[in-house]
Amino acid sequence: MEDSAAVAGLLWDQWLPAGVRRLVYEALPQGESDARALVVWLAGVHDIGKATPAFACQVDQLADTMRGQGLEMRSAKAMGPDRRIAPHGLAGQVLLGEWLEERHGWASTRAGQFAVVVGGHHGVPPEHGQIKALYDHEELLRTPGASSRVWRQVQTELLEACADRFGVTERLVQWRTVKLPQPVQVLLTALVIVSDWIASNPDLFPYFPDAASHGDEERLTAAWRGLDLPEPWRAEEPGQSAQELFASRFRLPEGAKARPVQEAAVDLAREMETPGLMIVEAPMGEGKTEAALAVAEVFAARSGAGGVFFALPTMATGNAMFPRLLDWLDRLPGVAGARRSVHLAHSKAALNEDFAGLMARAGQVTAVDVDAAMSSSRQRQDQRRRASAELVAHAWLRGRKKAMLASFVAGTIDQLLFAGLKSRHLALRHLAVAGKVVVIDEAHAYDTYMSVYLDRVLSWLGAYRVPVVVLSATLPATRRRELVTAYSGRSHAVTPGDTTASDTYPLLTAVVPGGAPMARHPQASARSTAVQVERLADDLDVLADRLESELADGGCVLVIRNTVKRVLETARVLRDRFGAENVTVAHSCFVDLDRADKDSTLLRLFGPPEKTDARPTGRHIVVASQVAEQSLDVDFDLLVSDLCPVDLLLQRMGRLHRHQRGQGRGRRPERLRTARCLLTGADWTVDVPAPVRGSVAVYGRYALLRSAAVLLPHLDGGPRRPVQLPADISPLVQSAYEEGTVGPDHWQGALEEAREQFERHRDDQAERAAVFRLGDIGRPGRPLFGWVAAGVGDTDDTPTGRAQVRDSRDSLEVVVVQRRGDGSLATLPWLRPDSKKRQRAGVELPQDATPTRFAARTAASCGLRLPLQFSGAVMDRAIEELEQLYLPNWQGKESPWLSDQLILALDENCQTHLAGFSLRYSPTDGLEVTRDAAD
Repeated sequence: MEDSAAVAGLLWDQWLPAGVRRLVYEALPQGESDARALVVWLAGVHDIGKATPAFACQVDQLADTMRGQGLEMRSAKAMGPDRRIAPHGLAGQVLLGEWLEERHGWASTRAGQFAVVVGGHHGVPPEHGQIKALYDHEELLRTPGASSRVWRQVQTELLEACADRFGVTERLVQWRTVKLPQPVQVLLTALVIVSDWIASNPDLFPYFPDAASHGDEERLTAAWRGLDLPEPWRAEEPGQSAQELFASRFRLPEGAKARPVQEAAVDLAREMETPGLMIVEAPMGEGKTEAALAVAEVFAARSGAGGVFFALPTMATGNAMFPRLLDWLDRLPGVAGARRSVHLAHSKAALNEDFAGLMARAGQVTAVDVDAAMSSSRQRQDQRRRASAELVAHAWLRGRKKAMLASFVAGTIDQLLFAGLKSRHLALRHLAVAGKVVVIDEAHAYDTYMSVYLDRVLSWLGAYRVPVVVLSATLPATRRRELVTAYSGRSHAVTPGDTTASDTYPLLTAVVPGGAPMARHPQASARSTAVQVERLADDLDVLADRLESELADGGCVLVIRNTVKRVLETARVLRDRFGAENVTVAHSCFVDLDRADKDSTLLRLFGPPEKTDARPTGRHIVVASQVAEQSLDVDFDLLVSDLCPVDLLLQRMGRLHRHQRGQGRGRRPERLRTARCLLTGADWTVDVPAPVRGSVAVYGRYALLRSAAVLLPHLDGGPRRPVQLPADISPLVQSAYEEGTVGPDHWQGALEEAREQFERHRDDQAERAAVFRLGDIGRPGRPLFGWVAAGVGDTDDTPTGRAQVRDSRDSLEVVVVQRRGDGSLATLPWLRPDSKKRQRAGVELPQDATPTRFAARTAASCGLRLPLQFSGAVMDRAIEELEQLYLPNWQGKESPWLSDQLILALDENCQTHLAGFSLRYSPTDGLEVTRDAAD
């Protein structure tokens, strides 16, 4: 108890961001001094529930000693399952509440809002039913009879000693009228949890008798020095102009200017009364990421945020963002030249080489003997850890429940959505985001199911006064209004964009908690593109013929299909026509290392001209799935796309003529100097376009038909041809997603039928998402009882965890290896060397021994998520077959990289059979799945 209280004081003084401290102390009459005292006291009394018969009976020898002092209790066996009614957190909550009511005259609800912090310190605040059940079994708190008085006396003495020791006795009179906002109750709970975990770490606070020779202060100093938590970022508002700010933070080329959207975003951040929510809607390639980071710096300085969380839609986009985040941090005042904690937050972060390098620099967490002579090796390690200008993946800030507490985090959106999921230790996730500026990228990519969680998270972020920056190419007006309403807490908030013309674009919308929205309408940069859109029959021979004509003088084409199956079918035909060396495939069904290699290859061949000179000089075709839609700065001469929702089609168009490439596009083949998009993936010959079956399965018929309807005036020489980017982006998106009628009269019957189906699906998504969604914020003073009741238990960034915040069917993830002809196992034979030039291809994987760390990590880097053919009923059969290859030395605890992983062993031809399907894998095409004839 003493250790936890001391740690809580240090966390308050040295680790907690200023904005979080402010939120707590503003709820208390004497401000910061009250808040610090409250945190220390609650951490000090958090284990008072252990002073009960239900807990003390567990160790017979200790229980006998207590009985000798008049504290009678039954044995643990005699108590039986009733002991589970009184977990020590709940018992502590009841004891503290009784003491505040009986000894200090508090009302029960006032006592509950403080005592629930003790009750929730193991991750789940107690429910009303649990509290009532314990009151019905008071013998678990105090043994009936003469001993009851002794138990009560001991409990009272402990509580009064803590109040005196931690300096709150005189404050309790004023605190009994306080109404703690629920967000403050959550933060207090999280701080007690962190304090408890640190103080309970035997490497930091050795158990007696080992620590008997050291005084309390000495033990605390040694532990805190050994923990060595990096302090939070303390941002200072940049005084430069927006142009100077961007030039200094992002290495702008000489003579380059910040774009109007970027300047307007920084200016708006400075104009806002207090930091709040800013939604940045701007075309692809306008530098929204850099704008968000610049706004985050301004917001952090003004709000007291101690870090940034950058949330992205996928692990691939998270990996791509992480080095950009590190580059920004290297030039950020208050971070450059200081020691700060960083983290990459997704389930495969340890396989990312940038992040792995940071982890390798972090030392172990262990107490430092402040008097003993330090060994030279330990001294060098300590100096490395304390070196200036160091970003570290701190060893203590790892694991699924602590990682988000690092100051600077890039990760998947799931990590943010988990803050809206009723789950164990949810308070830690709230503490993690409450101390940061949150950036949400690609906001248009999240469906109804995810939006249910996102909106609830935004309402809590608004209550914590967390600054948020939302980025999107464009949003439907209804979605923009939902985001503003969720964050501001004003149910009738109206966004300015709703009342302006639909062609208002780019658009910045801002709102502070409880406030009214404001808007800015910056100019787009001078760059614009006119894209001619033309229908193309969904026939592979027609496509090949057309590309042969278009590429007569060379050129680079991007063909985007809506399903992996269509990607592979298309690539097969085009290779026959153009040669395998001129066709590249990219989709999601590659092992992790191959997927990363694909991304780097695309950037090397088709990236910005100032960054690469490897662009093919002849003809080249990339056939890709949706992986090419976002976060890859690639540029093509011609686009072919399956019909998809119009906002995603516009994203795809953002890969078309993205860079200038010579005066008047003179470095492009002459016949490809006009930007064109060939729209396929549908039967255009029927009365109402009929999207292909795979596209309907992915996006739904309603979104596809409305997309076709709003594009109709632009197709094939229509009255509004071509599509003007960025001018047409917002009008197209608003028309596609608003409630109004679109399309010809003879389409309306099909659209109505599709709309009814869409609304049923949307309502079903919202209903299912709401089951485990966190409740709204209760009124100030209402205790957090039952805050995560009927939740999901523990959750993390695993396929199971992600399925709770994404509307996706369960899927299997496997580690792919190769079985040689002699039966031995090895890593895949084509893998490239790592960043240290170590060979990863064909590394031996012994079956009768634990693989080396390098071999195991290489194998784990070949993770692959199996497609949806292996979900549902097929999944059980697949798991049963995969578990036939069980290697205890791999899948046990001895090999953390491969522990509990399912192993998919391919034969020498990189083929296998699984659950009635034939699987073939290649580094060029990824995974191909076909149903076995016998099945």
